[in-house]
Amino acid sequence: MDNVTHTLVGIAIGQAGLKRKTRFAMWALIIGSNLPDIDVVSAIGGKLSYLKYHRGITHSLLGLTALAAILTALIYAFGRRASPNRNRPALSPKWLFVICWIATGCHVLMDYTNQYGVRPFLPFSGRWVALDIMPIVGPYVLLLLFLGLGIPAVLRLVSQELGVRKRDSSRAIRAGALFSLCGILGVWGLREVAHQRAVGLLSSNDYGQETPIRVGAFPSAISPFDWTGVVETGSSYYLLDLSALAAGIDADQAELLHKPGSSAALAAAQKSRGAKIFLNFARFPWATVFATEDGFDVYFRDLRFASPNSSMWGFVLEVQLNKALQIRHQSFSFFEPSPAD
Repeated sequence: MDNVTHTLVGIAIGQAGLKRKTRFAMWALIIGSNLPDIDVVSAIGGKLSYLKYHRGITHSLLGLTALAAILTALIYAFGRRASPNRNRPALSPKWLFVICWIATGCHVLMDYTNQYGVRPFLPFSGRWVALDIMPIVGPYVLLLLFLGLGIPAVLRLVSQELGVRKRDSSRAIRAGALFSLCGILGVWGLREVAHQRAVGLLSSNDYGQETPIRVGAFPSAISPFDWTGVVETGSSYYLLDLSALAAGIDADQAELLHKPGSSAALAAAQKSRGAKIFLNFARFPWATVFATEDGFDVYFRDLRFASPNSSMWGFVLEVQLNKALQIRHQSFSFFEPSPAD
């Protein structure tokens, strides 16, 4: 998920009640809700480095616990030097760690809901897992957070002008935060039901007289019922848009992507550093090989991030080879125009 959403979720958790457990709880929640994304520093090494390390150890169970412990130590060391405040709860190291762990854990949980996924079992296993029910930026989640946190904040300002008791406005803020958090769970539940329906529709069809080996359904940003389906058969991949509300799907309308045959150029490209990183990440990798005057251009796409018949490719690795099949250049892009256009 995007960092605005992570931050607002941290604030909502605090307003729902956790901020009363210890001093500096809100700071812990806001920082902790974004801390696993400290791995963005890997982008200094380029996009391939970012792809290799992003949502890696900092998004694992061991990593989020270590980050929570480090953040607890830093806030506690600062908090012990801060002047006492009778209007704030006492500084509790136990509650501070629990809150930091909830913050980092919620970050990883929210990232798990989209198709990018996380690697929660590092360093013991690099296996990617993803729930595939949410887009990376979810407008409905942001709307729920803005409504649940924003309206009570405005009402509190109004109530202060009218002389309403502070306790009553605090209850409204807590209710708004709980509304946001429960609303997010509701959106997840609705999308999970729709996702299972979409996967079922994709699995129940034959494609070019072949049965599916694997299927995936990936969310649209707006409607919880609209999905992009990816189907793998023995010889091909199929891309299609579908609705979870439909009675069925028309497989004949899917975009057909034939799997490449074995070739020396493809084999050489697969041995490159970039291909090893990309293929470790990709769930539905599809390769295409183009002959050029200087040799070959090999493209690897992850079809999780593809749209049927689109002129734009998402999550693309390009490996350029000379005629001797030596690697001349390799680069990764999140989005780029199709080389066939």
